[in-house]
Amino acid sequence: MKVVAAYLLAVLGGNTCPSAEDIKEILASVGAEADDARIELLLSEVEGKDVTELIAAGREKLASVPGGGGGVAIAAPVAGAGAPAAAAEPKKEEKVEEKEESDDDMGFSLFD
Repeated sequence: MKVVAAYLLAVLGGNTCPSAEDIKEILASVGAEADDARIELLLSEVEGKDVTELIAAGREKLASVPGGGGGVAIAAPVAGAGAPAAAAEPKKEEKVEEKEESDDDMGFSLFD
């Protein structure tokens, strides 16, 4: 991932075709180790391709990936002839006001 980030930083900086040395310099500037095999793999995969097109293609692939965390699907009850009328009315939420604890038992006030 850091190799991809360094490549994109180089492109963002104006270098339309970063070399392995460019990527190594960026990684070295932040104290990260450069893995030559990963750099060469990345450069071989993106050779001759436009970065904006690669990002667009990646977004299309990610759009098909389900996201979120294990949400629960709740089926709505089907209103039939035998459904009670009370079920059709939305429930009113009751506000429960909690009593604030007083500072009397502490023996002092923070704002005195």
